[in-house]
Amino acid sequence: MAKKKITKTAKRRLTVLTPIVFLAIGYCAFTLVTTVISIYKLHHEESSLKEELKNLKGNSEELKTEIDKLQDKDYVARYARENYLYTRDGEYVIKVDAEDKKETKEKFKITDEHIIYGSVTLFALVFFYIILKHRKRKKEKNKKNIKK
Repeated sequence: MAKKKITKTAKRRLTVLTPIVFLAIGYCAFTLVTTVISIYKLHHEESSLKEELKNLKGNSEELKTEIDKLQDKDYVARYARENYLYTRDGEYVIKVDAEDKKETKEKFKITDEHIIYGSVTLFALVFFYIILKHRKRKKEKNKKNIKK
């Protein structure tokens, strides 16, 4: 089997172009991932805005009925007693504090972005590890062939 000799210029081209190609591929992958994430966020935002619009339309109907009810003086008096602690003569107000609902905020919240970036990084590391192993095996093979 005839061996092809690689010239110095070809080696120089490979050493210069290989990192450039990897950087271009990495940039394209990064751009692709960020675009996919932004599209995902926009779809999620669109669905939440549609839900909010639906809720607002429902609230609009409730407010219209509330406006109709507020035309009645007895309803206004009862509403003021319930919501603003107004009293009639001889009534007492006993205020009961309900427990405040505390929202627990997670210190480190894992989002979809973190999962995607982590996956892409892991893929890149595995890819570069395989390339380095392949090069190392190739060098060892060349050394064995040279010794023979």
